[in-house]
Amino acid sequence: MLLIRVRPLRALATVLAAILLSGAAMSSAAAAPIAERGAPELSTADVDGWLDGLLPAALEREGIVGATVSVVADGAVVTERGYGFADQGAEPTEVDPQRTLFRIGSISKLVTATTVLQLVEDGALDLNAPVQQYLDFALRTRFEWPITLRHLLSHTAGFEDKVAGVIGDPQADPPSLRDAVTLDPPEQIFEPGTVPAYSNYSNGLAAYIVERVSGRPYADYVQEEVFDAAGMSTATSAQPLPEDRRTSMSKGYVHSGSAEVPFEINSPAPAGAIAATASDMSAFMLAQLSEDGELLEPASLQLMRSPALGARELGGLADGPRMALGYFEADRNGHRILSHGGDLTAFHAQLDLYPDDDAGIFISLNSTGLRGDATTAIRDALSHGFADRYFPPTDDDAVQPTASAAAHADAVVGSYQVSRRGESTFLRLFFALSAVDVSRSTGDAITISALTDTSGAPVDLVEVEPWVWQEVDGPRRVAIDQQDGAVQAIGLNPAFTLQPMPATRQALPVIAALSLGVLLITAVSLPIGAALRRWYGRPRVSAVTERRLILLRAASLLALIAAGALWSVAAAALLSDSPPPSDLVFRSAQILTAIAALGVVPALLLLVHRARRPRQDGRARQVVTVVSAALVALAFSGLAYVAVVGGLLAPSITY
Repeated sequence: MLLIRVRPLRALATVLAAILLSGAAMSSAAAAPIAERGAPELSTADVDGWLDGLLPAALEREGIVGATVSVVADGAVVTERGYGFADQGAEPTEVDPQRTLFRIGSISKLVTATTVLQLVEDGALDLNAPVQQYLDFALRTRFEWPITLRHLLSHTAGFEDKVAGVIGDPQADPPSLRDAVTLDPPEQIFEPGTVPAYSNYSNGLAAYIVERVSGRPYADYVQEEVFDAAGMSTATSAQPLPEDRRTSMSKGYVHSGSAEVPFEINSPAPAGAIAATASDMSAFMLAQLSEDGELLEPASLQLMRSPALGARELGGLADGPRMALGYFEADRNGHRILSHGGDLTAFHAQLDLYPDDDAGIFISLNSTGLRGDATTAIRDALSHGFADRYFPPTDDDAVQPTASAAAHADAVVGSYQVSRRGESTFLRLFFALSAVDVSRSTGDAITISALTDTSGAPVDLVEVEPWVWQEVDGPRRVAIDQQDGAVQAIGLNPAFTLQPMPATRQALPVIAALSLGVLLITAVSLPIGAALRRWYGRPRVSAVTERRLILLRAASLLALIAAGALWSVAAAALLSDSPPPSDLVFRSAQILTAIAALGVVPALLLLVHRARRPRQDGRARQVVTVVSAALVALAFSGLAYVAVVGGLLAPSITY
């Protein structure tokens, strides 16, 4: 699983791993060359020993309460294991892989993709037809090119990201699927099929189409056509859980010893609501690997595993890992992997399928851990360890840079923004302040600040083909789309793209820091100056006009402080997945921000007034007075720039 750090949004702190495309199941006879290369046998005894040697210590070290794991191979379950506790209360309950339900988060999206492919198989849906023809409401779009189901399942429909409501209030009724996709939908910011940008909304929309076309509630369709068909006897997508599942549900925690995290309500539900046991996920993996048609016929499986888009749509990004229909594409040790991760507030899961090797592994953790990247470290260790142990590389060829590596490295260096971002609301500022930096490293290598190892250090990447970069000591591969040597996009992973940060946004962090610093110093100095004048009995002497301008400027500074407090409330909700504040909080914050930004008017007038004022206390003092007024005027101008360019005054407050 890729460890990606993109601050400040928690929603982007965890990102998925990778994948692969088409492939037939590998027969047991074909496994012989692996044994000849020294790989241990993929057997119950060996896998149990490997898992027991890895997970208990890792869970204790990272403060994870419990985990459930399943491994399948050659059409059968290899092992299903439970570690730690499903309930760490007064009478702790151990994890039972056959009985304990864990949330699987965004792995639920694979179920959505499966249901779409089933209806494509039946002739009821067309992956390449405009989705508008399947909807009962007008989908709001900005581009002439229509959105298709292929776009929805590959995260290339072009929608901006929205984070409010993804994790809903556990005490409130979850929204219906129709409400989730029709009320305050995200803006479309990219032309369909051109920019991979991870989207929960896209998955919800695809599921709503399944509901519309099948004539059945989506949850009922999934229960009958996926869970029952695959033998997932205890899996459920219900929110909240039905009575007969609640006693089996693992509790969620922040870390060992913390209070319980209430059952999380996910919206749109198809994007992340499913709860399942390790046994259920064994059945799902076996059905996804099977050619027997439990869920999909062989041709449909092949279609689901194949890259959704090619070079015609993605340009140079097609030379790197791509999205299949629901799956992320990856390669490790020369073996293709179809993968998906899932993260809620407490639960964190990962599923890797090896379609050419007829194997798969699944894990879900019921806590976030003592460190923010604890679950990522554990999932990486499990995913990479499984691949390296049972499907090791066939050679040890070192990464060799191309002749163009140095020149292309210079062209790539710069500041970038993530495609999964908010544009139409104040989220624009959060993402502008969360730039991803590409820098030169030793030799002709580059580093990308969002690609790190488990210690948090950026990894080195070297160009191995023109505009394709490979991790020096790992499997990660990054492709770049460029035009005449100018970088257009970097494929961070199949559903997350980096785009050059516009110069107007690159300047935001510096402008914001300097402007706020000057204005806060000014705000603090006003009462201090007044107190000192009162203490020494030196009343301020100034013209009436100047006094009024000073008061107006002071009012703008007070508005800035109040606005900052309200924006802090919104940021706290954003970073903690709490319910969003009321509209009154946002509108009040915007009004106060506008008042604060308008402080540039009295600040400029005050500057002019002081520059023209007759010299009374000597030239040096007047210079200091004028320079101070100029700095404050510039700071207010910077504040106005941040408010406008950062989207703080955007009409929409639905984030």
